[in-house]
Amino acid sequence: MIALNTDVGEGFGAWVPDDRPLLDVVDAANVACGFHAGDPDVMRRTCDDCAARGVAVGAHVSYRDLAGFGRRFVDVARDTLVNDVVYQIGALSVFAAAAGTRVGYVKAHGALYHATGTHPDHADALVEAVRLVDPGLPLLCLPGTEVWERALAAGLGPRAEAFLDRGYTAAGGLVPRGRPGDLVRDPAEAAARAVSVARDGTVTAVDGTVVSVRPPDGAVAALCVHGDTPGADALARAARDALSAAGIGCGAGPLAGAAR
Repeated sequence: MIALNTDVGEGFGAWVPDDRPLLDVVDAANVACGFHAGDPDVMRRTCDDCAARGVAVGAHVSYRDLAGFGRRFVDVARDTLVNDVVYQIGALSVFAAAAGTRVGYVKAHGALYHATGTHPDHADALVEAVRLVDPGLPLLCLPGTEVWERALAAGLGPRAEAFLDRGYTAAGGLVPRGRPGDLVRDPAEAAARAVSVARDGTVTAVDGTVVSVRPPDGAVAALCVHGDTPGADALARAARDALSAAGIGCGAGPLAGAAR
């Protein structure tokens, strides 16, 4: 089984994108917690929409960077970053509880996601924040990275993730946004990738190289499609249909943590 997840709740004020078409397809939603996008109204509405569909809620935590949509590195002190992440998880947890659900996992957004792969202090801060809130919460990240190894060392449950809608380099990283091949726009390509990741733990990079994206002793737990990718709902639906045709189940189970 593999979980289809997406980034949602990324509105603010009068701008509120309609996430419902995606939420009708996916198993889990990475909900913005107010630092890169989202505000109390959007967070409440998004949690309600997730609960109504039985979609798992994940805290999508970020650097404090509304102006840059969380896609800029912020050289914040480690202890401050710990508190920032704890604050975001806590805020979303209240709205999730009000909707009759709960925060089931944590995932970093944008620049924080990428920085924690190589930045020891920020990786350590993210892991420490999750440990302080609830060490049973799974942390969704890339295997073999700084944050993955620190999560394992801290006794947390990291879960491996791959991307349906982003181009991969031959080294296994993501093609930077704005570069040729950065986005997958073809539903057929997304569908083929979904099956390849779930069955073999591999993706095909932009240069044709086949790259492993699974952890050494496990499988990829989740496939992500970004909510702001053009045609995201069509990509997710094509992936889900292809997985079903291949006899591979979809569900939020791989993201489940310890019972609280």
